[in-house]
Amino acid sequence: MESTVKMNQQSFGKVSGRPGISQPVRMIFIKTVIILITVFLSATLSFGQNLTQTVRGTILDADSKLPIIGAEVILLGSDPLNGDVTDVDGNFRLKNVPIGRVTIGLTYLGYESSVIPNVVVNSGKEVILNLTMQESAVKMDEVVVTASRNKGEALNDLVLLSGRSISPEETSRYAGGFNDPSRILANFAGVTSTQDGSNDIIVRGNSPKYVQWRLEGVQITNPNHFADQGSIGGSISALNNNMLATSDFYTGAFSPEYGDVLSGVYDVKLRTGNNEKYESVFGFGLLGTDFTFEGPLKKGYGGSFLVNYRYSTASILNELGLIDVGGVPKFQDAAFKVVLPTEKMGVFSLFGLAGLSSLEYEDVDPASWNTPGDNFMHPDIEEDYNKGAHLMNVGLNHTMPINNNSYIKTTLAYANEGVDDDVFDKRIEKIYDENGEYLRDSVISRSLNFNGRLRKTTYRGAVTYNNKINAKNKIQVGTKYALFGYEMNQSQLQGDATDRFTLVDFNENVSTVRNFVTWKHRVNEDVTIVSGFHNMNVLLNNKSTLEPRLAVNWRVDNTSSIQIGYGKHSNMESIHNYFAKVEQPDGSIVEPNKDLDLLKAHHFVAGYEKRIGKNMRAKIEAYYQHLYDLPVENNDSSFYATINEDLDFRYVDLVNEGTGKNYGIEFTLEKFFSNDYYYLINASLYESKYTAKDGIERNTPYNGNYLVNVLVGKEFTKLGKKNNQSLGLNARFFYGGGKKIIPLLRDEQGNLAVDPDNNRYWDYDKAYENDIEDAYQVILSASYKWNRPKATHELYFNFENITHHKGKISEYYDEEEPGSVGHLTQFGFFPNVMYRVYF
Repeated sequence: MESTVKMNQQSFGKVSGRPGISQPVRMIFIKTVIILITVFLSATLSFGQNLTQTVRGTILDADSKLPIIGAEVILLGSDPLNGDVTDVDGNFRLKNVPIGRVTIGLTYLGYESSVIPNVVVNSGKEVILNLTMQESAVKMDEVVVTASRNKGEALNDLVLLSGRSISPEETSRYAGGFNDPSRILANFAGVTSTQDGSNDIIVRGNSPKYVQWRLEGVQITNPNHFADQGSIGGSISALNNNMLATSDFYTGAFSPEYGDVLSGVYDVKLRTGNNEKYESVFGFGLLGTDFTFEGPLKKGYGGSFLVNYRYSTASILNELGLIDVGGVPKFQDAAFKVVLPTEKMGVFSLFGLAGLSSLEYEDVDPASWNTPGDNFMHPDIEEDYNKGAHLMNVGLNHTMPINNNSYIKTTLAYANEGVDDDVFDKRIEKIYDENGEYLRDSVISRSLNFNGRLRKTTYRGAVTYNNKINAKNKIQVGTKYALFGYEMNQSQLQGDATDRFTLVDFNENVSTVRNFVTWKHRVNEDVTIVSGFHNMNVLLNNKSTLEPRLAVNWRVDNTSSIQIGYGKHSNMESIHNYFAKVEQPDGSIVEPNKDLDLLKAHHFVAGYEKRIGKNMRAKIEAYYQHLYDLPVENNDSSFYATINEDLDFRYVDLVNEGTGKNYGIEFTLEKFFSNDYYYLINASLYESKYTAKDGIERNTPYNGNYLVNVLVGKEFTKLGKKNNQSLGLNARFFYGGGKKIIPLLRDEQGNLAVDPDNNRYWDYDKAYENDIEDAYQVILSASYKWNRPKATHELYFNFENITHHKGKISEYYDEEEPGSVGHLTQFGFFPNVMYRVYF
């Protein structure tokens, strides 16, 4: 069973100290590679014709969202010139575009020109672009304005700082991305992860639980499989790169429309399916096998559908008998988007994302997967762990034009998520032969220790009014209502007793109402101001906030700009804290936290950006976040604050008397993809501190102090006899500080001083003083693409942590380890492979 557990850890779980890749992983990897190479070679026979494809799409006004009629669309560098002019619906079409990377130019009288670089054209799939153009703030008839949108800028024009766009092409190109939208974020300044193989997102020293995920503009559940009871973490994203359009990620001082968030916002967009022809994508890889299908709903109608389904490849191989490994973690997910345009009622868009996952581990320890409690450290106890999780999000967006300058967007959404955790304690007796030699462990008893059941349903409704008053002024007014239904039960055995103590048990509804007003004012072509307010209301206990927001962007010249911003933000704490059952000294049980207030923070940001030519930028951004009203334990000697909450919940009396601060400086040098290569270098120096009711300022667990990322890649094009093949090579180097820990008890000489009999392991007086060691990682990836007349084939290889460096992240007591100390370590070396065909 040991090898099975290690296979699961490497492939799907929180990865630990292991001597290397287990035999089952090698077996799955080798068999997968053999299958993929066989399929790839058989599908890429030679042919004799030049390959082209159609690039088409729609251009809308960035503020009013109405079609722009008569805009010129040009394939830059084409000879003879290949171009088109948008029709009455804003549509354009470029035929016979050669395969490879191309650049599209947009111009229109009175609007800022725009250049769309690195549009990847494949023979197996049409390229559909949904573009916008910004009207010039200075009206000049018969003149084409030469200012253009900068590469990497956020798509949301109301975001002026601490934001960037992330394209699906970048997600698949960057080393270590695994085509996983969650993992791509750790490549950027100020963002890191715990390095243990999970999808945690740590933004500027904030806890991962304060990151907000959005899909098609709607707040959604944590989109990761195998999430924990806090609805965070997980190891594989249910979001599939085949479904994504260019999306935005924000790290602070958010614009007024974003509320109930302290850390970061990932605003994920789904692309629109092809509304003229049917197309498909099939993918087969080590982690998953998926199929994507899209096309028109009806010939001649502008509506379309896009759907994807994925299933765990390891489970498929196991069920087919190609491998024989027990206990393989299972997951499957699906996503869809349906677009329904009408003549008089605007455009309706229906979308969804769902996932299902489960696993069973025997003899689990913290080096493989974290479980609640400390019983795993007792020398005569081993643990088995069963987990199940699901997520579902569906929504309907309706965009209705009112006149030439305004429109209303209405949203209805439903979400459901659940997590089931069972931890079984096994009493172990060691068996020896007559000579005293150890033979084996014998299980004396097995009992359910920790039991957790979480169900959360969410109903959302939102209405947003957008009005483009003129080229200089735009307003946005919105209201959002959410009804949360929570059903949560957690119970655990107390010590060696057989009595089960209920940690939390409730079935409650909680409502929130959020309102916002945004005003964007363009003083001139060089100065833009976005200001407004956000209002958050929690109807459970009538708590509310009024949060001012302000951002200014000043374009000093054609290559330089300065940004400053401020925002007050608030976040509702995880719901189990409100309904925690706390035992009093007299033995009675109370729920003291129902009047808990919102966490709050002031965000201050200042940045400077220098554009170096068309394809390079240098950027520096400094920030300070003052956190206050943090929930902390109502005990003058306690270090505990909910911002440090991990898998082990503490059900205690809480008061909003904690404070904190995050501050730092970030530097980025980015050479965008051009001339067949790119690089991205960024570094962050930062601090993350908090003060609980004991009055002592401490590090938060997420205070890594610094991080450095270096990404580089090169593409070799026009390979093969027909110039229809390309090879991409990419690398990533990461170096950063480790996670701050609560260490094991030690005496003054540094000797271990734990007391398993009395369940005393941790030195809380030294909580989060230090990490164990820094983390570094080197990742290499390669992709080979082969275009054929009616299909495009791609083969991906990704080699995670090629040095097999397994830095120590945290420690735990294990009498069988050297010095009786075990360690959770970084994700070890892991190869991944995927084949994909577009047709």
